[in-house]
Amino acid sequence: MNKNHGIHCETEVPAPIESVWKAWTTEEGITSFFAPACHINLRVDGPYEIYFNPDAEPGMKGAEDIRLLAIEAPTMLSFTWSAPPHLPKVRKQRTHVLIRLRETAEKTTRVSLTNDGYGTGQEWKEAFKYFQRAWGEIVLPRLRYYFDHGPIDWENPPE
Repeated sequence: MNKNHGIHCETEVPAPIESVWKAWTTEEGITSFFAPACHINLRVDGPYEIYFNPDAEPGMKGAEDIRLLAIEAPTMLSFTWSAPPHLPKVRKQRTHVLIRLRETAEKTTRVSLTNDGYGTGQEWKEAFKYFQRAWGEIVLPRLRYYFDHGPIDWENPPE
């Protein structure tokens, strides 16, 4: 994709597509790999809030005020996304995340993640760089870790 306009990363996880779908779409699933807390209502325009710091004050917990855009179980999930609090101008806006799941073998699922809708300017560049690392080096590897080793221990998460 064009530099600073979209992020695309993929991984393969040793699990059937239905299990990977549940990881992305249920509280039990989200807290097993993505973040220690969440608020999800799996319907179009429902909340898809991911709390990386659940004890923080409102507005500082993580991905708050995030909405589901499209759902096609068990192969596609789309939602808005926000920048972290240290990027306040960009945090007021939203990007778009698309998750696609495809079973590649028995009990193996390819997960494709695309995050686009980035603007221009220094803070957008910082957000883009932040999420290149977050999606490709933290979130998707932790999803794979969950299916390989079990739920993340949020007191001692893997590197």
